[in-house]
Amino acid sequence: MSESPRANVQATILVVDDAPDSLRFLTDTLEAEGYAVRIALNGETALASLAEELPDLVLMDAMMPGMDGFETTRRIKADPALALVPVIFMTGLTDTQNVVDGLAAGGVDYVKKPIVLPELLARLKVHLGNARITAGAQGALDASNRPLMALDGEGRIAWTTPRSAEILAQRFGAGVGDRLPGPLVGQLQRLGEGRVKQDFPGGQVEFTVVATQGDERHYRLTETLEGAEEKLLAQRHGLTEREAEVLLWISRGKANREISEILGISPRTVNKHLEQIFEKMGIENRASAAAAAVKTLSQ
Repeated sequence: MSESPRANVQATILVVDDAPDSLRFLTDTLEAEGYAVRIALNGETALASLAEELPDLVLMDAMMPGMDGFETTRRIKADPALALVPVIFMTGLTDTQNVVDGLAAGGVDYVKKPIVLPELLARLKVHLGNARITAGAQGALDASNRPLMALDGEGRIAWTTPRSAEILAQRFGAGVGDRLPGPLVGQLQRLGEGRVKQDFPGGQVEFTVVATQGDERHYRLTETLEGAEEKLLAQRHGLTEREAEVLLWISRGKANREISEILGISPRTVNKHLEQIFEKMGIENRASAAAAAVKTLSQ
């Protein structure tokens, strides 16, 4: 049985160029190399094509009438659904500033016109390989449902996992490409080890640095709602609401006297709650209770 024309397709490339001759040349060349090619004559058409079906890579002409390649790329990178698609600029411009503008807009590379085919094909191979690795890593993060995010060197949100995207949108009205509130960005950029906490009505979001890669810093987000930790401890360990409150403060290293002041009850009552906690959890001392609570809250 013969193979279908798409059986050996390596990847799909979206070529964005307002010059028909250039489009024809690139389409013929890339298809001969085994790529599937889609075309767009301007930025608006390119965005519509991307919204309909994601390609594996975009070849973007820098200078086009209407929405130019720089603005089109900025819009691609501002959309979380499109942001991982690599964009390579094609430009006849020799001004270094235009190259810088293309990279600043979110391009991963550029080639100069007239295009040298071996150079273009080599760059395509490299960036398609990198994109597959990135997509695989992002997919693993998304599947884990861990609340992770990254800030670039200018304090903009570079990427998020689905859970962190929910937290950022709900608490800060921010998404990929946006900046968090100025004072918070400053704190995060200065943060070495440790945590930064941002309060909001009814709870707080905690940011913890987990890695640095190039000019990106990666953070784990922890959203805490008032009463949520107590509720979790009560459900997990079969405790009453008050017992869960006592256990929470035990896990935070508070002495009985401090807990009695915080909760407005006597130290004797705190002791009675502790006895019930030990019995229900099947443990013998406050250190074990604290360790069990910390484990529960960290899961």
